[in-house]
Amino acid sequence: MGKKRNRPSPSFKAKVALAAVKEVKTVSELASQYGVHPTQIHQWKRQLLERAEEIFSTPNSGARSGADQEALQAKLYEEIGRLKVELEWVKKKAARFE
Repeated sequence: MGKKRNRPSPSFKAKVALAAVKEVKTVSELASQYGVHPTQIHQWKRQLLERAEEIFSTPNSGARSGADQEALQAKLYEEIGRLKVELEWVKKKAARFE
C-alpha cells in the first residue's frame, strides 16, 4: 500500500505564502522549515498575489455571504421538514395496504 498523501490546510498554505511574500527568509529556508517543496511555495505565493485583489474587491462580502448562508440554511431546514411530513404521510398510507 502506498504512502498517504499529505494535503495541507488552507490556513497552512496562507501562512507559508505570507512568509514567502515577506521575504524575510529564502524559499529554500521556508521549504526546510515547513517541510514543503520550494516549487509548491512558489505556487502558493503566486496564487496569493494573484487573488489578493479578490479579498478587497467587494466591501462587506463576508457579511453578505453569512446572510446568504443563513437564508440557504433556513430554506434547507424548511425542505427537510416538508420531506419528513411527506414521508410520514406515505408510511401511514402504505400501512393500510399491508
